[in-house]
Amino acid sequence: MWWSAGLSLTGVALLLGFAYFEFIHEHPEFLSRSWTPEMRRSFVHSIKEVGLFAGLPACILALGGAWWLFFIKRALEPLEQLTVAAEAIDPQTLLKPLPRTGNQDEIDRLAVVLNESNIRVHEAMQRIRDFSLHASHELKTPLTVLRGGLESDLREGGLTSGQRENVVGYIEEIDRLSRIVEGLSLLARADANQVELRHEPVPLHELMREALEDGKVLGESRSIEMRLKRCDEVMISGDRHRLRQLLLNLIDNAVKYNLQGGWVEAELVAGAEETLLSFSNSGPGLSAELQGHVFDRFFRGDSSHNRAVEGCGLGLSICQWIVQAHGGKIEFTSDPGVVTRVMVRFPTASAAV
Repeated sequence: MWWSAGLSLTGVALLLGFAYFEFIHEHPEFLSRSWTPEMRRSFVHSIKEVGLFAGLPACILALGGAWWLFFIKRALEPLEQLTVAAEAIDPQTLLKPLPRTGNQDEIDRLAVVLNESNIRVHEAMQRIRDFSLHASHELKTPLTVLRGGLESDLREGGLTSGQRENVVGYIEEIDRLSRIVEGLSLLARADANQVELRHEPVPLHELMREALEDGKVLGESRSIEMRLKRCDEVMISGDRHRLRQLLLNLIDNAVKYNLQGGWVEAELVAGAEETLLSFSNSGPGLSAELQGHVFDRFFRGDSSHNRAVEGCGLGLSICQWIVQAHGGKIEFTSDPGVVTRVMVRFPTASAAV
């Protein structure tokens, strides 16, 4: 591309330079208004010289540049197609083969190598998903047995107050571990497309109001105020259980990562092209560097400030999966110390008002 442009510009520069030398420097009399017959003959002769010594080379250079541009564009076309196809690859389409030229050239070989690499990545991801799925499944039963045994000890009595306190603490830790296992199991099954969602009309405004009532209970111990800024009536086609889980996760997150005596503001707006659902809160927020990781699994924000917050860092990952499974998008923004907001956008096509 640059070579082609360079050749063309060189040709134009050569033509202009030679024309200046011939018409301005060598024959300044051409600028006068009164021409003699001798000047006219000299002018015609100069035009022939410019055409021969500058015009012809300039045309050759321009044609060379055009040919070079055509050759480079045609040679790079398979590479451009390969780049576009590679950029479109995501974890769900790793097995989709990248286009090959079939010419056994370097680009064809590169496509083969990338296809084989994608297969290996897919197999590695599949092994990780299988491990997460099997591990979470195998952990559920022992955790249930452990919890049942500890509850039995509490019911039978005979424990000192210190021992009872320890057993209650063990049960709380088992419950926390069970929630992590449950979250991992859900995400592992979602990655493997093993979670079936129902598609039924769901009144999202009713779920919003119910979730806000639950949020008041969650925030009561820390005097966190729940506000409902706007709540349009919206019917959405989706899975009621998962949509309710989405709302509760977002409210729980807004309460946990908030200030004592802070606030949470919810809003549900029905638009022509999309339905906007948002939760804002007065928490300390996150820096710009950390905001890009909020949907990563086990991400818990600034570790220096959030160690005391109960949670496992899977809530927003689950929210992201639920939103995407309903064809929507979820965004996180934060102005630290001012406001932190999670916005969910569902396309109008999924709504049935």
